[in-house]
Amino acid sequence: MLEEMILAARADKALWLPDLRAAFETEKNASDLILRLHLHRGEILDFSCRLPRWETDEERALVRAYLLARVYNLLSVYSGQELCFYRDGSDGALNTLLGELDLAFQLNEEKRMGYGKVINIANRISRAFGGEPFRFTTAELSDFRPAPGLPAAGKTDLRRTLMDACDRAQGQCLCGVDVGGTDVKLAISAGGKLLAVKEYDWNPAASPTAEGIVEPILLLVRLLRACAAAELAGERKLRARLEAALRKHASDGEIRAAAELAEATLGQRVQVLDGVGVSFPDIVIANRIVGGETPKTDGMRHNTEREYEAAFAELGQLETRLLALCVPGAQVHLTNDGNMAAFTAAAELAASPAADAVRRGVVAHTLGTDLGSGWLLPDGTIPPLPLELYDLILDLGSAVSAAYDPRDLRSTRNANSGLPGARRYMGQAAAYRLAQQLDSTMLEGFTTEAEGVLDVILKPQDLRKACLAHLMALADAGKPEAEEIFRRIGLHLAVVSREMDQLLHPQTQLRFLFGRFVKSPRCFELLCEGFSCYEKEMRLVAPDENLACTPLMKQLARRGDVTVAQFGQAIGAIYYAAREPKHEGGNRHETQ
Repeated sequence: MLEEMILAARADKALWLPDLRAAFETEKNASDLILRLHLHRGEILDFSCRLPRWETDEERALVRAYLLARVYNLLSVYSGQELCFYRDGSDGALNTLLGELDLAFQLNEEKRMGYGKVINIANRISRAFGGEPFRFTTAELSDFRPAPGLPAAGKTDLRRTLMDACDRAQGQCLCGVDVGGTDVKLAISAGGKLLAVKEYDWNPAASPTAEGIVEPILLLVRLLRACAAAELAGERKLRARLEAALRKHASDGEIRAAAELAEATLGQRVQVLDGVGVSFPDIVIANRIVGGETPKTDGMRHNTEREYEAAFAELGQLETRLLALCVPGAQVHLTNDGNMAAFTAAAELAASPAADAVRRGVVAHTLGTDLGSGWLLPDGTIPPLPLELYDLILDLGSAVSAAYDPRDLRSTRNANSGLPGARRYMGQAAAYRLAQQLDSTMLEGFTTEAEGVLDVILKPQDLRKACLAHLMALADAGKPEAEEIFRRIGLHLAVVSREMDQLLHPQTQLRFLFGRFVKSPRCFELLCEGFSCYEKEMRLVAPDENLACTPLMKQLARRGDVTVAQFGQAIGAIYYAAREPKHEGGNRHETQ
């Protein structure tokens, strides 16, 4: 079995982790191993991880890679403070393998790469909430007793919880912010009326400081607040003057001038925001950004003038600085972009004739720059987990593709970790890689090569979004190689869905997709075709205009200049900001 897998990997064929898991769990000649994970909040979870016995160095290398991938994926999804391995202490080969984990995950290093990425995150979460540094331990398999697992979910009516948030949004002035890797999208409403939307292109990975990420978000919220305040004050001429700054390609100078004009004209009347909801592309737990390993902070990570941990911690000021733009008593709610996708889909479903679909909770993904993933439980809560599915190791094969430099678009390895992560199998990086593999002429005019590294052109103009749009247009036009790109990405999404299912066991079989990949009905159809080739039980759903059921989302769908697929999460962020009552005594805001 192991020899056949090695030959497939050499031939650049994929070895999907869920398939290896299924094969190893039924292998007779295997060592039993139980992984016991101690979470930061005290819960304990157990996972079986049987390892086949090896005969050659190559076979040992594959088994070792499998074990590292299992541990890495477990910590990517849950994080934790301790991982204990229950094993047969007399199995010398297995114990030697387990003894290599501290070094592989760089537990004793100050700066970690590769597998150590998840240890960085675990320790940041521990610091944020007063815990101890992560550690590996071992125990005798004969001493193992099953852990109780996570507590059962509550019995809260998810539909009612979501509808209450939508109802509260009708009487407040709220801003929704959807932060992405290549753009930021915002929406603002007051008195139940959608007043303005804004799209802003950016490249946060190029910023050497946290301020370079935080300040543009604050400026954009100021602009949207100005639009709402002008509307509420009946300042029609001022509102008209703000329109130019709402254009997609308005400069930072134009946006700043517009916001400052409104603030000078309105004075205290500009303070209208009751709350802000933020969808942020990183791990967010208890309203705090605690990840720090995504490509969005590459500029900060490589800034030699600042210590990264201190610089990254400054992103934690986002909540406080947004609160300063709101009325007293307002609240700012942050969550991961994937969780916001799940919340948005759930809110629209709850207001639809298919409201029963939220009864088992909602799993949703954003598919654009990267893969974002979110999970809303049946009781209405978002699990306080990293849920870093975009970085999961899915493929232990594809040896030829994995040999490329992680910065190369042909590589299956994530640039931020150097590991064969899901980011190179989904999202725009996957589209570029597959295009080069299937028909490189599809990338003509979009790529550049330097020192043997092939990549999409970033300067003087960033062509990443344009390249993806080009590939989607080719698929829409029926070019077979372009169509195959999206079928394969759909298949890869099915692989990550199965890995999530095996780790988390969500009750729902629906997977909602947001982001640029679903703007094209044909591309979404191709994603579904590929998905169903690997996963028969689950089903993909695209949040198009048919999933516009709440009042604000219906208004968005009627605009004509933007789509629900583009700005749906910004609307969801508005509702997310209204999850808890802030002002009693009726509506504060009515548009004139």
